[in-house]
Formats: sequence, structure tokens, C-alpha cells
Amino acid sequence: MPPFAGSHPLSHGFSRNSNDSSSNIVTIDVGGQLFQTTKQTLKQSGSKSILSEISNLDGTIPFIDRDPEIFSILLSLLRTGNLPSKAKTFDIQDLVFESQYYGVEHLLLNSQSNPSQFEPFDLEKSLILPLSGRDSPTAISTTQLGSVHVAHGCKITSFDWSLKRKSTILTQFAGIDSMLSLSPNVVAAGATDFSGLQIIDVNKGFVKETLNWENVTKSGSTVQAIGASNEYLFTSFESARRNSNCIMIYDLNNGFRPVAEIGHYEIFGAELDSAIPATKLSWISSHNLLMAAGSHSGPSGVSGNIRFWDLRSGNAVWEIKENVDCFSDCTVSDDLSAILKVGVHSGEVFISDLRNIGKENSWTCLGDQRKVVTNGKKEGFGSKIESHGNQVFCSKGGNLDLWSEVLIGNSIKDRVFRKNTMGRAKDSCGNKITHFSFGGNKMFVTRKDQQFVEVWQSSVRGF
Repeated sequence: MPPFAGSHPLSHGFSRNSNDSSSNIVTIDVGGQLFQTTKQTLKQSGSKSILSEISNLDGTIPFIDRDPEIFSILLSLLRTGNLPSKAKTFDIQDLVFESQYYGVEHLLLNSQSNPSQFEPFDLEKSLILPLSGRDSPTAISTTQLGSVHVAHGCKITSFDWSLKRKSTILTQFAGIDSMLSLSPNVVAAGATDFSGLQIIDVNKGFVKETLNWENVTKSGSTVQAIGASNEYLFTSFESARRNSNCIMIYDLNNGFRPVAEIGHYEIFGAELDSAIPATKLSWISSHNLLMAAGSHSGPSGVSGNIRFWDLRSGNAVWEIKENVDCFSDCTVSDDLSAILKVGVHSGEVFISDLRNIGKENSWTCLGDQRKVVTNGKKEGFGSKIESHGNQVFCSKGGNLDLWSEVLIGNSIKDRVFRKNTMGRAKDSCGNKITHFSFGGNKMFVTRKDQQFVEVWQSSVRGF
């Protein structure tokens, strides 16, 4: 059956508004309600859409037996590229279903997953994504278009860009510690107690490939962190005997072919610094460098290092050694041209200028400088920090702090940041935030001992 049928002849009283070959005006009857638009507007739907086919009809008024109210929403989407405010009265899945029928789902996706619609100062909890079983999330990874994969226990549950549950699959892991989305249907996953990095098709539920690092002791290799650029997949491995570690580089566009091995350390005696594998990997596209960070808690306290690797030479071009107020977590921001950390002892946020690469590092405390002195407390233990655009988010217990730059000078000391405590981010039980990630115009938050994911969106632009 054709997607539209019962085209009315001109004698049905629609001659004045009919689709005329000499006119740019098109009239469509949807569920008994007439709509007028232009051929150019209909062609915005794309060549494979039935609306584009309608734009080529002359002398008839096509009838489409669908919901006219939702059609008016989609027609507005074609005209402006955005959904009108009245779209909030409809369930998103109803809009998705109708957009698929007309062949304009890609336009709906773009309007609802546009990162420019992310309003950090106006975020509200908009949805809860339930997970099956009793396991709390251990890893979360998003795509640019807003789909999300959540690891909980031995399972991975995936939601599409409209946050509809797509699948829940069982894996070979008892628990997943690291996970990275390579596409809406493929993730890289690994664990600190299971050998090998697995490339998993979460749509079909099978392991496409397992990547291993052949260490000297032949003892297997566990995954400590995963990162990626547009070309490469980075994996931090540690030998099962915990006496060696390295970072492997794989070609994303050539079947995960091994390209290089960097940061290979064999541990000898009391050389604790070499014993620290990278537990966070971040690609810095503006500098073509890979940031690798790791920390260790020992008898003398928490120490760590942040190294910046040049893939072409295989050498570390800059190293920051942490021992006074080592990071609980750190991140790097191309937009801010800065490295940021949250101190494990002070719980304060620090910033360092990326333009100082190769020079002696100096952290600038954005909060209370007096807390930097080590007093035995670990106020920042378990805190997480991530950047999104020009904003920096830092979790402390059940709360999220938002740091925003309000003035840019010529040096890092001239840059002023303001903290906004997102008190609404604290749930009724005060459960500690364990992960948060960003995809499209959404922020995803997980908490300790909770079997669901919170979705945060702008109350102005969010759906």
C-alpha cells in the first residue's frame, strides 16, 4: 500500500489551493485537515522521504491517513529546523514513530540532540532510565547524538538517541570498569580483573574482536582505561601480575590493527612511579597529544602522574608529578585550553594552562587555597571532574558543582571562574555521584547503590 493514497481531483473544491505546476504552493490533506506549504520546505525532508515525493506531484491534493496534529509538528520542524514548544505535549516516541513514517527521523534527531541546545545553568532532571537487575552502573558511555550505553554488573543496556531502551546483553565480564562508545551499536569494554579489551556489538549481542597486549610475563593483560581520537583507539593495559603496563594504539579505520605501543613500563624494586598504569586517557586534538593519568595510594599518601604523549615520536613531551594534593580525577579541555583536576585531599578544583606544555607546571586553585595543605583528610576522594564546552562539572558526594569562566585574560592567573552549586543534583537520599557523561544536549548521571540513570536536560530547550 502506498504511503499516501486517495489523491483528490481538482473538482473536489480545492482548485484554488491545488498543487499547480506553475505554483510553488503545495496542499496536503492529512487525516482530513488541509496543510499548505512550499515545495522547498517539503524537499528539506530529503530525497528518500515521501514528503519529497509529494513535492513533485502536480494537479492533485494527496491524502495521508495519519495524525494531523503530529504532522503539524513535523511540518514546523521542516520549516525551522526546530520543534515548536507545543511538541512537549506529545510523547517523544510518538514523534519518533511518525518521523520514521515520513522519513524525517534524521531531522528530529538533529533537533533533539544538538549540543548547542545544552544550557548548563538551566539543567533539570527530566527522565529516569531504569536498568534490569540489582547491579548499580559501573561504567557509562555516550555518543555525540545522545544515545547511551550503561554497564551494570555483567550486562550492558543501551538506549537510543530518543532514550528508548534498545537492548540489554550479557557479557563475559563479572563487572565492567571501562567502556567507550565507538558507534551507536558498538562499544569497547574492559575490566581490571579480566584479560583483554572486547569490541562488542551491543545490538546483536556478540564480541566482534578481543584485543590483548602481549607482556613479557605472558600473564594476560587487564584494561585500566580506554580513549579514542577520530583515527585511533587507545587502551591502557596492565599485566595480570601487575608488574608491567603500557598504552596500546589501534587503528579504528583498519580493523583495529595495532599501530604502536607507548609508555611501556616494567616494574623493578621500589620504583613505585613506574607501577602506576594510566587510568584515564584523553585525546587533545588541538595539540595532537594523548593525556594519560594515573595515581597510587601507598604508605606515604597518594601520588600520581599526568603525562602527555606525542604519538609520532612515542615520547612523553610533558609530565606532571602529583604528590602534595594528588588528583582524585582530572580532565583536559580543548575549549578552555586547560588541564583541570580535583584534589583528593582538598576536594578543590585546580586549573593549569595547556599553553605551558613543556614548562614547569603550576596549578591555580579555583576554590579555597587554604585547603591545599595536606591534613590527612580526603575531602575529594571519589570526586569526578569533566569539561563540556566552556563549562567544568565536578561531583562532590551527591552534588555537582559547575565552574564557568567569566573573564579571559592573557595568562591563566587572569582567568576568572565562578562556581555554581547545582543543589538540585542531590537526590533525596544524598547518594554519591559515581559517573556523569554528556551526549548531544543531555547529561547522564549515575549514583551509588541506585539501579538507574538520571537524564538531565535544559528546562527551556529539553524535550
